Amino acid sequence: MVSYKEIGLVNTRHMFEAAMKGQYAIPAYNFNNMEQMQAIIQACVESKSPVILQVSKGARNYADKFILRNMARGAVEYAHELGCDIPIALHLDHGPNFEVAKDCIDNGFSSVMIDGSALPYDENVALTKQVVEYAHAHDVTVEAELGVLGGVEDDVAAEESKYTKPEEVIDFTSKTGCDSLAISIGTSHGRCKFTPEQCTRRDDGTLVPPPLAFDVLAAIEKQLPGFPIVLHGSSSVPQQYVKEIEKYGGKIPNSVGIPEEQLRKAAKSAVCKINVDSDGRLAMTAAIRRIFTEQPDVFDPRLYLGPAREELKKMYMDKNVNVFGSAGHALD
Repeated sequence: MVSYKEIGLVNTRHMFEAAMKGQYAIPAYNFNNMEQMQAIIQACVESKSPVILQVSKGARNYADKFILRNMARGAVEYAHELGCDIPIALHLDHGPNFEVAKDCIDNGFSSVMIDGSALPYDENVALTKQVVEYAHAHDVTVEAELGVLGGVEDDVAAEESKYTKPEEVIDFTSKTGCDSLAISIGTSHGRCKFTPEQCTRRDDGTLVPPPLAFDVLAAIEKQLPGFPIVLHGSSSVPQQYVKEIEKYGGKIPNSVGIPEEQLRKAAKSAVCKINVDSDGRLAMTAAIRRIFTEQPDVFDPRLYLGPAREELKKMYMDKNVNVFGSAGHALD
């Protein structure tokens, strides 16, 4: 077994306490490869932001769990070399069962999510409690989920969303002992967070999504004052990337995300962790497609992955500074 403390990582307990006190949200960025990790760390060091490096089940299968663990070790050392020892957590995103969560804990993760949201309520409670008991024995924090997010991203899929029921949150958190709670208030996985029928359309054809259910969030906060809340499926799906991908041959119609002003509002509430995955995919794809089209003779991966990394860094910097408000809080 390898403890996250040996790697130099932190769990999310103090991160979330500081975020709630300071009314900002910790960015949780998914990564699968070196370029994504470099972009995240560069952006967070330069903006002096704490960060959660997030790994899905699919990412573990793609990159190998031992490589990912050592990439996290490298991320800690890289931040130090860049001049700021920012707090870094390594988090399992949407853990499907106890065995995967345990394996992550045993291999250096400092935080895990167990997603039993698709199970009957009592089974979700039992599974979450099982993971919490093992995780807390190793000082690892646990995120759980109530409610179901719609959409598709990586290995996570649901046809429709179901809002979290505020009347269930006290019972669930007290029975499970989880450290944070992912809720459903209208966010969704993937690049198409809403259907065109759910949106209004501006004169220029831009789709405007419906607002998040902040009344549900407020009711949950009333039931669980001071308890850390998490938003999944919170990519804003920047339209400049969508347009650039389509300009250079991509086909991703009806791509629409969560408006940044709504994420800013959420970050000032009990929401202290906001997940972003699709935006990173869009930024990289836009940069790579542009290079392949404008420079068809390029075949050195460094010449297209390097610019993709720079675009990612720019996007993450903007989110830390202008959306989540986490910039400048690395030493809180």
